[in-house]
Amino acid sequence: MTLTCTIPGRPEQQGSKRNLGRHSIEANPNLAPWRADAIWRLQKAMQEQMVVQFTGPVEVVAMFVYARPRSHYGTGKNAGKVKAGAPMWKTSAADLDKLQRAVGDALTQAGVLWDDALIVHWDARKIWGAGGYVELTVRGLS
Repeated sequence: MTLTCTIPGRPEQQGSKRNLGRHSIEANPNLAPWRADAIWRLQKAMQEQMVVQFTGPVEVVAMFVYARPRSHYGTGKNAGKVKAGAPMWKTSAADLDKLQRAVGDALTQAGVLWDDALIVHWDARKIWGAGGYVELTVRGLS
């Protein structure tokens, strides 16, 4: 069984929590709206693809795509073209492991996975591209 899903928008990381006395909150204020949208899209993809909740080992392939900055594009007649020397790999924040944590929790909260501990293999990358989005594939291994 395999599930694929695209989550449009800038990928958000799940990072540290801030302590507020007895309570703690996510340090990233953009995580909650991103996660709500991700959960909705994952549940919709499950219905459309007739996928039931995974209860055994899975692998997750995740491509985190960030919109290229203006400096990656030419000027004048080359304004819409990516410069030859523009990097493909995004080596600045967000940390890949924190992006994976956000996706793992969204997969669990959406009901795609019984628990994100079922993820036994990740193939994750973050790159520059046209617009921001996350491209996910969840594949059962049993």
